This record gives sequence, C-alpha cells and structure tokens, in this order.
Amino acid sequence: MVITNCATTGLETYVPSGETPWDSARVQHLFRRIGFSATPAEIGQALIDGPTATINRLLDEAVARPQRSAPEWAYWDYDAFQAAEVDVFGAYVEWTQGYVQEAIDYGVREKLCLFWQNHFVTKYESYSCSSLYYQYLKVITDNSFGNLKDFVTEITATPAMLFFLNGFENTRDNPNENYARELFELFTLGENNGYTQEDIVEASRALTGFNGWTSYCGAVEWASWGFDSTEKTVFGQTGNYNYGTLIDVLFEERGELIARFICGKLYKFYVNKAMDEAVVNELAQVFLDNNFNIMPVLKALFNSAHFFDDANVGTLMKSPMDLMISFLRQGDFGEFDNQINWGFWGMANMGQYLGEPPDVAGWKGDRAWIDSNRITLRWEFIDGFSWAVHNRSESTYPAFARAMTEDSNSPEVIARAIVDYFIPRGFVSEDAYDLATDVLKWDVPVNYYDTGEWNLNWGSASWQITVLLRHIGRMPEFQLN
Repeated sequence: MVITNCATTGLETYVPSGETPWDSARVQHLFRRIGFSATPAEIGQALIDGPTATINRLLDEAVARPQRSAPEWAYWDYDAFQAAEVDVFGAYVEWTQGYVQEAIDYGVREKLCLFWQNHFVTKYESYSCSSLYYQYLKVITDNSFGNLKDFVTEITATPAMLFFLNGFENTRDNPNENYARELFELFTLGENNGYTQEDIVEASRALTGFNGWTSYCGAVEWASWGFDSTEKTVFGQTGNYNYGTLIDVLFEERGELIARFICGKLYKFYVNKAMDEAVVNELAQVFLDNNFNIMPVLKALFNSAHFFDDANVGTLMKSPMDLMISFLRQGDFGEFDNQINWGFWGMANMGQYLGEPPDVAGWKGDRAWIDSNRITLRWEFIDGFSWAVHNRSESTYPAFARAMTEDSNSPEVIARAIVDYFIPRGFVSEDAYDLATDVLKWDVPVNYYDTGEWNLNWGSASWQITVLLRHIGRMPEFQLN
C-alpha cells in the first residue's frame, strides 16, 4: 500500500503565523523529533526564543557538547580485561546505559547517533567485546554531524564493522564480498541503485588488507600481505584502489545517488515514512552543495515549513527509546531507583536492544514496534514508569498538573491538558476525552466534583493522575511521535 504525504509546504523557512503559530504544540513536535521530547522548562524557553534560534541552538549545542571521557578499557584486548578483572559484557551494558542517560539529559546528539547506529549497523554479538563497541560508537558520535564521506571511510575500518561484515577475512587470495555489498546496498546507494554485481566483486578486492588480527578484542591492523594490489574497475573507473580511494570513486561517480539515498533515510527518520519526493530532492541538493556535510541538511530540514506542516505531526511510531525517554522528559519526572537499568532492559524486551539490531538492515521500526506481543510490553513499561514516579513522591504529579492548568480543580480541564501534552494530536473524539476524565475521577464520590471541593491537593490526586497516565499509555495515539 502506498501512503501519500499530504503536506503542502516545502523546504522554505518556517515563519510562524496565525495559521501555523509557534506554540507549545509545535515546540513539542520539534523536540519529539529532533531529540526525545522537551521538559516544561525547555518548552518555555523555546517559546521565548522562537523557532530559528531554538533549532540552531539545539543543533549547535549538540555538536559542541563534550563527549564522555573514554573508559579505561576503551582499547583493551581480552587479556587486559581478564587481568583487570573487568567483565567484558558488563562494561558494554554500563557504557550503553550511559548513552541512555545522556539521551535523557540532552537528546539531540543521541537521537542522531541512534539513526546512524541503525544505518551503519553492527551487532555486538558478532564481536562480543565492549572495547570494540566503544570504538564503533566513538566513530558514530564523532561523525554524526560531520562529513559523510569521512564518516564512511572511518566506519569501514572500525574493528566492529570488520568483524560484523567479515572484512577481516577479506584477502587477495580469498575475497569476501559482504562489506562491499552492504557498502553500496545499505550504507550509500540503496538496493539495486547504481551498482552491479561486478562493481561489488571489484570493490571487495579494493577492501582487502585489514587482516592483521591476533587477539580477541584486539585491533585489526592493516596487513599488506592481504591486500590485492592489482587494478580494479569500479563504476567504469580503473585503478589500484584501496579502501580509501574506493570511497573517493564512490562519492565522485555516484554522489547524486548517495545524497538522495541518505536524505531519504533522514526524512523517514525525522519527518514522515511517506516521503515527499520534491523535499527530499531539495535536501539532496543541499547535501551536494555542502560537499556531503550533514549539519547543513539538518538545519535546512528542521527550519523548514515542511517539517512543521500539520500533515507531518504525529505520523511516526515511537521507538522503545522514544517511549521511555519522552515520558520522563516531557513530565520532567526526575529519577527513580534503577531507572536506567530498568529502561535499558525494557527497551530490549520491546525490540530495541541497543547494540543488537536484528540484522544488517537494522530495526525496521514503524509498525514493527507494535506487534501483538510488544504492544502489551509497551503498556506494562508505561505502567511501571508511571507507578515508579508516584511511589517515589506523591507530590510530583499534582505539581505537574498544577503547572499545566493554572491549578485548575476541573477534572475535565486537567484530563484534557494531560492528554494533549503527551499525545501529539490529542484524541480523535470527544468520547475519548470523556473517558479519560472518568478515569481521572476514579472512585472519588461525584458530589466532590459537583461542588468543586476536589482539587489537586486531594489525598488521592497523585494516584488518580497515575491511573490516567496508565490509561493514556494504552491509547493508540500515545504510540505516535
């Protein structure tokens, strides 16, 4: 089934107007997509600053923010782990949980890094070493906003990729086509787009030489004995190509196809699964005009009227990571015991095991997140997080509701405000809002609402909001981003 994008705007700069105001809803749309939602304070600041200043600040800060210090085991081999009595798998989990914490604290860089992890895919189980995983993520983080050609060159030579796609086994005497195939099909051009089987065969010869591997968790060094130093012909060009000059030829000969493919994937990740071909083509031209630098594409996209078009709001399915982090950030609900560990394994159970995409094509996303098993896990996840906030402090939810409603004592006003805050387009019917109000009222006698005595200081108010949040978490609309 072909789904049509109904947006009527293009890549022209978004200018707030009476019809498309810069309001809380559009601020939240921006933060949901560019990162993992906004805290109330971030929403307030964005409303003051305006769209252009907010977007550029978020992106510029994401680039400039220092990265975490490298762990002591960043370049250890297995013997070093053993000597230091550091658990290899435990180090991987701990480092990944640190990434999740950064996503909660910040979000913009982490969201883009998630995109690239699902583009330049590796699987931890293929090399089972936290130091190689760290090195892979370091290349992802270093290059996320940078130059795509440099990114492709660096990711090609990371040990994690060399092990995952058999590059370390690719020698002049025994060529292996795995990485060459995925370099074209998944990483730069797209399936059956601008290359032939013969191009793959020849490219695999250029990618030989990374064969100097001697220890588990150790580096993969360049080994001249494994390199095929004869001429290769790729995309009609002939030369004694190695992995670096092969990528030069790839970008020189197929640059327009690369730009279109990458911009299409960014569009589907950040905007809408139903691509607007004209907008993607415009983004691709921005990419080409800026010599494959990624940041200008992101700024053009997020500053565009198209990004803020109503037709592109609430059209994406929340990933498990979106589900978890957006709930915490939107409410600014703080931390509770074992939050990160619970969240990490909860995401894994819901299908997004960080570092372990299902295959080289990555997480499919969209409706694949909500099969009959995983949808119930998503409900249980929100149940658990909702209760954890309530159990930590019964003042959190009432304070949150007061801030959103100017301390209203109307269950109708409170229920609607909370629904509209957490769901991009709100509910589709008034009956759904009425049901949410009934859930919030819980079993407090109706006369207390009729007389206006009930308010957010009521002893059961936190419990009631918890039950409402659990109800919202089960709604189909809540799964949208």
